[in-house]
Amino acid sequence: MDDIPSPLPSHPTRFLDQVRLGMRSAGYALSTERTYLHWMMRFIRFHNRQHPQKMGKPEVEAFLAHLAVVGQVSPSTQRTALNALVYLYIKHLERPPEDYEFQLAKTTRRLPTVLNHDEVQAVLCHLKGTPKLMIELMYGSGLRLQECVTLRVKDLDFTLQTITVRQSKGDKDRVTLMPQRVKNALHTQVSKTRAMHIQDLADGFGEVYLPHALARKDSGAAKQFGWQYLFPSSRISKDPRSGKLRRHHSHATLLRKHLKSAVAKTSICKPVRTHTFRHSFATRLLEKGYDIRTIQQLLGHNDVRTTEIYTHVLGRGALGVISPVDG
Repeated sequence: MDDIPSPLPSHPTRFLDQVRLGMRSAGYALSTERTYLHWMMRFIRFHNRQHPQKMGKPEVEAFLAHLAVVGQVSPSTQRTALNALVYLYIKHLERPPEDYEFQLAKTTRRLPTVLNHDEVQAVLCHLKGTPKLMIELMYGSGLRLQECVTLRVKDLDFTLQTITVRQSKGDKDRVTLMPQRVKNALHTQVSKTRAMHIQDLADGFGEVYLPHALARKDSGAAKQFGWQYLFPSSRISKDPRSGKLRRHHSHATLLRKHLKSAVAKTSICKPVRTHTFRHSFATRLLEKGYDIRTIQQLLGHNDVRTTEIYTHVLGRGALGVISPVDG
């Protein structure tokens, strides 16, 4: 259950625990909390474990410059580190904003790795059961890995053929399409999940993790079938916050292992990861002639410029336009 926040004392004495408590009180996502804490700890270690109270603008600038010059990190990584330290000094330590001056990381433009339709089918041929269904959803619906493993039964609408993605990147909800090809497999998966849930209830379990606000508002929701994870774990685990025994969702590492094994059995030489299928979803839609704004909405991108990267993958012009002379 590594995507559930670990418990904190109500009045923590350790500095980084105090930072964690402040971020949770402000409603920051767990992924943001972990990322910011990572960069704060690297910053502290870089300066020989000095307390952040004793450091300031010169130390921040030195650390960020070191990341660019020695660490050769990407601009987005350097920007993330900067955001973490800005939170530390402005939000947590309540210091006035500073104008930091440091060496910027070198800007590079990297195109995502994508698979063509035949290559995707070659990978799917070496998968079966739940792993195959999950990869099909990432390719057929544009889901991220974490969005896939955390799907709940209620997020599927078989009538409208849609999948609702909850609390996605940026804490946003979005609706994407349900592939016609996987409808029967999804029905089968729902039936398997229902049978497992009924058995859990009979064994005295059957509760699923819910965000604390929802758990307080509706204490019975945790045992309702609709709230159960579509891809449940094979084992009961202990919730790190409440200590309750619950069945969480399948771990992302398990799917990565199945995918790695399947790719090794193909002739594909590209570096294939779970996120590759989300990239392939976008380029496949562009190939089929769908407009960039529709693809942006299905992917959940804030800025269309993020989606436009896929037009470069296909070697097309701005906004994925095909010249009339090319048919």
